[in-house]
Amino acid sequence: MGNWTSCCSYSSPLSRRKDANGAINEFTQEGEESVGNLQHISEREHDDWNTDPSVHPKVATIFLERSKVENGLTRKQSQSQIVDFRSLKKSSSCSTIYLDDSTVSQPNLKNTVKCVALAIYYHIKNRTSEKQIEIFDEKLHPLTRDRVPDNYDVHSPEHRHIYKFVRTLFNAAQLTAECAIITLVYLERLLTYAEVDITPANWKRIVLGAILLASKVWDDQAVWNVDYCQILKDITVEDMNELERQFLEMLQFNINVPSSVYAKYYFDLRSLAEDNELTFPAEPLSKERAKKLEAMSRVFEDKITAEFLKNGIKKWSSLDNVSSNTVARKSVAILS
Repeated sequence: MGNWTSCCSYSSPLSRRKDANGAINEFTQEGEESVGNLQHISEREHDDWNTDPSVHPKVATIFLERSKVENGLTRKQSQSQIVDFRSLKKSSSCSTIYLDDSTVSQPNLKNTVKCVALAIYYHIKNRTSEKQIEIFDEKLHPLTRDRVPDNYDVHSPEHRHIYKFVRTLFNAAQLTAECAIITLVYLERLLTYAEVDITPANWKRIVLGAILLASKVWDDQAVWNVDYCQILKDITVEDMNELERQFLEMLQFNINVPSSVYAKYYFDLRSLAEDNELTFPAEPLSKERAKKLEAMSRVFEDKITAEFLKNGIKKWSSLDNVSSNTVARKSVAILS
């Protein structure tokens, strides 16, 4: 996971063998000790794989489902009191073309972080339980030396407060937009595996743990735990290590994110942005950008043509693709 030396110490799980009667015997390998019920990596398919959005590419994301809930009822469009990031929509004309430059492979950082913060907002607002785990409780493990209010677990944070917290971490650690999407995947995987929910009392430490893990998995030059202690100056390295260790254990050390799952979360975040009128910025198409797009289009067209020829499929060509060796037809033009 990048340039990262794991702070987690754990032993290999029990190995399983079937005897002659078909019974399963569990044993540990020589020199190893079994810890809990942790499955071997080859057997780590979750029991609810077909209903887990962080693993199965066709299962609806939890945040998108919760964004459609209002007072316990499902609604068609999100219309909650979120911070207003809306801008005027620009339309293309004959002289100027506007492009949304955010793609699944290169998302727009600012708007992706806004959408991830909005997804966390709906997780907290429309949570289905109050179950908590001690390591994430901000009262027991405060992030600052300031006194935690007595009603810290009562009032749900607003969207702008969540966005400010996430944006501060991403700006200080110079994380990418892809890392924000992976953060949301790990967050929902935690909810599924640990059967916990995000509440006003634990959302900061859950988000911090997800960002910490995502940055190490995604970035080649990962941010060290001590670097986060420079951002959150009152937190200790030991606390960060323990947060990371327990987060990994709750994920059953399953940090793999298939490309299909990543793409699903990206497009669901865009759907969330559209429902809440958080438009991705459109930039005018420049001459340099147009040349790059044209070059990419020609490369893709040549690749498709080669596939057609290889498979014996006839492809109709326009006059621009007719080679110079082809005999040209001449027509008489009458100019008046």
